[in-house]
Amino acid sequence: MNRQPADVSSRIGQHPLWATLCLLFLLFLLAVPAAPGANAAPSASLLTVDGPIGPAYADYIERGIAGAAARGDRLVILQLDTPGGLDTSMRIIVRAILAAPLPVACFVAPSGARAASAGTYILYACHIAAMAPGTNLGAATPVQVGAGPGPPGGAPSDAGKPAEPSAMEHKAVNDAAAYLRGLAQLRGRNAVWAEAAVRQSVSLSAEDALAAKVVDIVARDVPGLLAQANGRVVGVGGRPWRVDVAGAAVVELPPDWRTRLLATITHPSVALILLSVGVYGLLFEFMSPGAVLPGVAGAICLLLGLYGLQLLPINYSGLALIFFGLACMLAEAFLPSFGVIGFGGVIAFVIGALLLFDTEAPGFGLPLGLVASIGIVAALLVGATAQVALRTRRRPRPGALGALEGSFGEMLGDAAREGWANVGGETWQVVADTPLRQGERVRVLGRRGRVLLVAPLDLSAHPAAPGRGPPAKDAPANGH
Repeated sequence: MNRQPADVSSRIGQHPLWATLCLLFLLFLLAVPAAPGANAAPSASLLTVDGPIGPAYADYIERGIAGAAARGDRLVILQLDTPGGLDTSMRIIVRAILAAPLPVACFVAPSGARAASAGTYILYACHIAAMAPGTNLGAATPVQVGAGPGPPGGAPSDAGKPAEPSAMEHKAVNDAAAYLRGLAQLRGRNAVWAEAAVRQSVSLSAEDALAAKVVDIVARDVPGLLAQANGRVVGVGGRPWRVDVAGAAVVELPPDWRTRLLATITHPSVALILLSVGVYGLLFEFMSPGAVLPGVAGAICLLLGLYGLQLLPINYSGLALIFFGLACMLAEAFLPSFGVIGFGGVIAFVIGALLLFDTEAPGFGLPLGLVASIGIVAALLVGATAQVALRTRRRPRPGALGALEGSFGEMLGDAAREGWANVGGETWQVVADTPLRQGERVRVLGRRGRVLLVAPLDLSAHPAAPGRGPPAKDAPANGH
């Protein structure tokens, strides 16, 4: 009767592989996370946009929506406070919202916030539009971004002449009006006011927007928004979706370090400063080879600046002028023209910087004071390089006959008549009328091509010759 447990334990002991597999299977079951939506408590993600719309916020919102869908959230809340921003970034955000697999609610908050210009398009694209009391939206007239390409598709302008600025603006306004009107019709909101916001730059307060059916909800805070959004039916992916956020936990997802870093380096002023510092670092490295730190720091700043520029709408003529100016300033370190090439590069750099960001988008302007400061610093560096070149030119070359004649040297080896000597820090072939020993001091008498004419140095006649000190006062004459 008592042998059965012992038999079972002995069998398990005889087959440790089965015991190990069972243990691993139990650990696997414990490690597998619950599937999205298996948790009874619903959740909603809260993304915060506070500033101009640019590449950083576009990336942040795209990642936020994708992460919310992966977690099984019931709703994405986009808390918005923006003066506007770049058209390209705004369209990226709108496309992400339209393609979202779950509802997105735009909440213009807190009180005092606004959804101006690009923010109006984002609000219209969201499945639920909400505002806090004391907020406003509108003024969605497009502003010029970059130099502006020609007519769409490369079509020629009227009468075969280049399009006037007013014609280009007219086309941009029509395109923006149709875009916002299409979003309004998609979400069942006031399309007439949407077109007026583009063509006439009109704005609305929160209460007026609710009365005009521009927004769906006016709420003081996020819990109030969730309470009013619960039970609403919206269209997601062409299908009706009932918003069920009763008792939902709000998961705040503020911008992370990646978003903050991207927002910093994609600011036009910062991108231009990084570009300039990078060139200055390389210029210092070329002027003082072996310093290493200026070259490494300059290369890092230059790459970050170029990365920021490629994410921004730029005028390529201005960019070409900037690169030409930078090339001229770097060439000044290799081909000293006493400032001619360098100062020409400074002028090209300043003109290119003024043309680089031809935009009126809020938050993406380039201050004239910054451009002037960078130009002054570049001019000072070029002036210092030119001054060094002038001093070098005035200094006699070590290998010049006028500088070598009468100088002293030291033999590098024994020589019957011809040998090698160190003269003025350089190795020269020398010829003497008498045999010379290694380490013996010699004096240069003249030069025959690349060969120096030397003679043994008379230390009594030249007691202060380089490399030899004066004879000791108490030294015995015979060395005994």
